[in-house]
Amino acid sequence: MQPAQARQRILVIRLSAFGDFVQALGPFAAIRRHHAADQLVLLTTRPYAEFAKALGLFDEIIVDERPTALALGGWWELRRRLRRRRFDRVYDLQTSRRSGRYAALLRPSLPEWSGIAWRCSHPHANRERDAQHTLDKQAEQLLMAGIYPTPLPLLPPVDRPVPPALAGRTIVLLVPGSSPLRPEKRWPAERFGAVAREVSGRGYVPVIVGSASETPLATTIREICSEAVDLTGQTDLTSLAVLARQAKLTIGNDTGVCHLAAAAGAPVVVLFSRASDPDRCAPRGRLVRVLRRPGLTALSEARVIEEIAAILGSTAALDGITCNDEPRRERV
Repeated sequence: MQPAQARQRILVIRLSAFGDFVQALGPFAAIRRHHAADQLVLLTTRPYAEFAKALGLFDEIIVDERPTALALGGWWELRRRLRRRRFDRVYDLQTSRRSGRYAALLRPSLPEWSGIAWRCSHPHANRERDAQHTLDKQAEQLLMAGIYPTPLPLLPPVDRPVPPALAGRTIVLLVPGSSPLRPEKRWPAERFGAVAREVSGRGYVPVIVGSASETPLATTIREICSEAVDLTGQTDLTSLAVLARQAKLTIGNDTGVCHLAAAAGAPVVVLFSRASDPDRCAPRGRLVRVLRRPGLTALSEARVIEEIAAILGSTAALDGITCNDEPRRERV
């Protein structure tokens, strides 16, 4: 009888941000499948720790407190936490300057490392990697580390009930916010209000989600459509996952919630300006529709409502379709 193979200790690094974290769901699943018998540990930041735990893919979650450059005690503690686990392999899905510093913390005994850290064992050796879509980049990185295929992001069942006020109701998610530092990525809130009114008139419950700082956008929407439900500032990532799975449709700007909705398998209409490139960062899936204008003020509410009507008018045909190919895109 041959001795049982020792259980390896595997580290995955994905620190942020929300949309990028959701786009790592496919790589997470591929790594878990490849290392089915091994101990899988995720290094992430605090906003994503609970959501990562709910995925059920990791044996342990390490919270990275992101020490600043001069916080030597924080760096020493992180080094101690990483080194004592004696990882056999690291998959660096963050591939940033910061995660490269984490490789330096483990030298000279650097484990096998997939990523772009200096002299790592499994480099993502593609000079054009920064021009790739995030999903393609991650899939190619894992292929070079011996993992194939990498599926599209798929949101697993999350064990949390829907909000009681929305239980049994057919909802449409509205995502009027985006990065506060990138206002050019936001479609006007008044037009989201017109969309909410249209959705409500079709018998659906428009539900507005976002951070607490985006509550003024929700207020504008509700001034136009009082039937809209404002949940801004009231949801964490896990409850957003529950809502994304329940939603019949999600309409939003280029932000993480739209990636989450696409991963849940529901139709998504995502709005892009020239501020971001859908070829590099749009959600993917057969049920994803991308509408793009150089400036989002040029995107009329009538055009978005037309797209919504086409989707909601054919939901029976959409049932059972899986997200497994490129989104349909319209650009002007």
